[in-house]
Amino acid sequence: MPVKNALRTTPALQHYKQVSFETLAASWFTFDGWEVFAPIIDHDMKTDLLVSDGNNFYRIQIKTIESHDESHVVENKWGDAKIDYVIYFSREDNWGYILKPFKQRTKRLNSAGSIRFHQHHKPFIKAFNKI
Repeated sequence: MPVKNALRTTPALQHYKQVSFETLAASWFTFDGWEVFAPIIDHDMKTDLLVSDGNNFYRIQIKTIESHDESHVVENKWGDAKIDYVIYFSREDNWGYILKPFKQRTKRLNSAGSIRFHQHHKPFIKAFNKI
């Protein structure tokens, strides 16, 4: 049986968890037939994924929160970067939200205009198609 021998520092482990949600979203988009691109470098561009339907491209920022509370207040971590969507995943529960980027400093996650999804590819794509 394989055994993981690598011991990760807390910052490294947090980064691995974040990347796992980016990979999860990429796989769900791919499963639905989207073209998915991951920037080699996204310094100051705040683009974790670029998805395309063949004609249009959408810049997406993936965020995670450690909360069961869907009214959790989230911060604008992208500033004025020109992204199209922000996707939040709860690390502690089986839900997430898709929303347009907001300009204010903070926003309640489940506020008007945010689309909730269950963490499974079908509800995720259904939510993305609603935005």
